[in-house]
Amino acid sequence: MKKCILALLVVASVLGTRTFAQVKQAREQIMFYTSDWKGERFPDGRPKIPDNLLKRALDVSTEDIWDFLREKGYDNQFESGWLALHSDKPFSGRALTTQYMPSRPDVAKAEAAEGKAEGRIPFGMNNSWPIAELVQGDVYVADGYGKIIDGTLIGSNLGNGIAEHTHSGFVFNGGIRDEAENREIPDFNGFYKGYDPSAWQQEELTCINCPIRIGRATVLPGDLVIADAQGVIFVPAILVEEAISSAELTSLMDDYNFLLNKEGKNGAQFEGGWNAEKFAGFKQWVAAHPDKLKMPKDEFEKLVNERMEQMNHRQRPSGSPAP
Repeated sequence: MKKCILALLVVASVLGTRTFAQVKQAREQIMFYTSDWKGERFPDGRPKIPDNLLKRALDVSTEDIWDFLREKGYDNQFESGWLALHSDKPFSGRALTTQYMPSRPDVAKAEAAEGKAEGRIPFGMNNSWPIAELVQGDVYVADGYGKIIDGTLIGSNLGNGIAEHTHSGFVFNGGIRDEAENREIPDFNGFYKGYDPSAWQQEELTCINCPIRIGRATVLPGDLVIADAQGVIFVPAILVEEAISSAELTSLMDDYNFLLNKEGKNGAQFEGGWNAEKFAGFKQWVAAHPDKLKMPKDEFEKLVNERMEQMNHRQRPSGSPAP
């Protein structure tokens, strides 16, 4: 019994002497929220979605991704009502999340001490802390609780820092300043809730890489961020590949259906009528246009078969057996 007590005291002593950053989430904390991810991770613990999926994500529609997520039970992944540096230039990346709150002296004091111990720049500039954590392919996603006046999380200097680190951009539930200068930065885009010439103040960073809320969406570190003229959608890392392939298939089916409508071969079935014959024609059309297929062929065949079964199930009278 004494040995057990001694062992517990030793463990407690070791844990008591370990120091953890309080603003930046530990790898173990990130892995707790993303435990279903079985792929590669960054050193900080965030899921590392493959680069090729980031590129494929730019060619799918928000509606198709949204439909897929809703079917999987993810109802709170989209937010609209943004301003953008370049609304005509969609971008995507892996989320590095941050949370900001109205400032209060005791929190500011604790964070200033942490920043000093970690060798970070003075607390008064801790809106730059997340930028140092960004890597290429990231999107800096910040919950600034919608604050615009005195809530301008970046100006053009920090904007250049984000661009250099990510070659992508940012999504801020808050404001920015130096809007015109930020638009001139190459390989850079950003979505935000408003512009104001005021400087950032009475606000402080409270968390890096924690779960955050962006409007009506819940975002985890490592989520896929897709931003376009319609808004911003956040895709859980564990669903990214499946979501993109599903959206690509829907887009291909739409293209084929549009062609049949144009040629007058759909009858009155302008958006439906998918049966075995139509699916067979669809697969022949895709085979004749291989440049349209972004996913592997075996994945395409698998998804088509699943989609056929889903549509057969919907069309089958209730209670009737499967063929």
